[in-house]
Amino acid sequence: MLQSFQYCIKFTRKFSIGINNRKHPLMATIKTVLIDISGTLSIDNKEVPGSVAALERLQKAPVDIKFVTNTTTMSKKTLYEELTQTGFDVDINEVYTALMATNDFLKRENLKPLFLLPEDSVKNDFPDFSSFDGKPNSVVVGLAPQQFSRANLNKALRILLDGGKLIATHQSRYIRAADGKLSLGPGPFVQALEYASGVRAVTIGKPNSQFFMGALDKIPPENAVMIGDDVKNDIYGAQDLGMRGYLVKTGKYLEGDENKINPRPYKVVNSFSAAVDDIVASLNK
Repeated sequence: MLQSFQYCIKFTRKFSIGINNRKHPLMATIKTVLIDISGTLSIDNKEVPGSVAALERLQKAPVDIKFVTNTTTMSKKTLYEELTQTGFDVDINEVYTALMATNDFLKRENLKPLFLLPEDSVKNDFPDFSSFDGKPNSVVVGLAPQQFSRANLNKALRILLDGGKLIATHQSRYIRAADGKLSLGPGPFVQALEYASGVRAVTIGKPNSQFFMGALDKIPPENAVMIGDDVKNDIYGAQDLGMRGYLVKTGKYLEGDENKINPRPYKVVNSFSAAVDDIVASLNK
């Protein structure tokens, strides 16, 4: 119990204080714009006002665009379809998800996973793991409320107690639900399994620096910006790597979030549209 408490204090200090003397990167030319989806472009499959038109403006600028998301409630294919149905002109190859990165990790580590993920995500994004010989030796957790039954969590616990690995697609504490209220994310369930089993989770998605590097695809971080509504996963993770972060006041944003990291976000703006206007203006200077 004491060890878990000390870990929480250590993590909180890192998140709140940041790295000593870290400053925002110099104003290098922007070559890539990473964009969060849920809470930034859309909420519950509805456009954040002005986002479709803003994306069209950004697509005319001389930058590469990548949509980066921790979303696990749907597969990449389903997510792409919902984006286009909402009105966004998106190339499916521009979408980079935590599920894709998790699939790559499972292959590299030669793991046999028990998935606590929605069936759509497992079927479409993990086709190589539909069946395997032997028992599961790992547990993959994402946002899947329907999977978090006592029976499933106990099954996951027993795998971990037998020496299995715990993989978190991400550890968001909460999300903005369809009714506009905040709801539990996968983070609390991951940490419950950590506490019960004594196994520390490997987090694959944002704010993991390797996830951002995979999205950047060899573009130096100082030549990239991140636009998102999550001050920890989107902004802190990006800026810790050397990118500039635009925190938008939509989605899961709460008043004062910008004061929870050091350095503060490069800019705090009302919406994705405002972030695009600022980026385009800087490119035209």
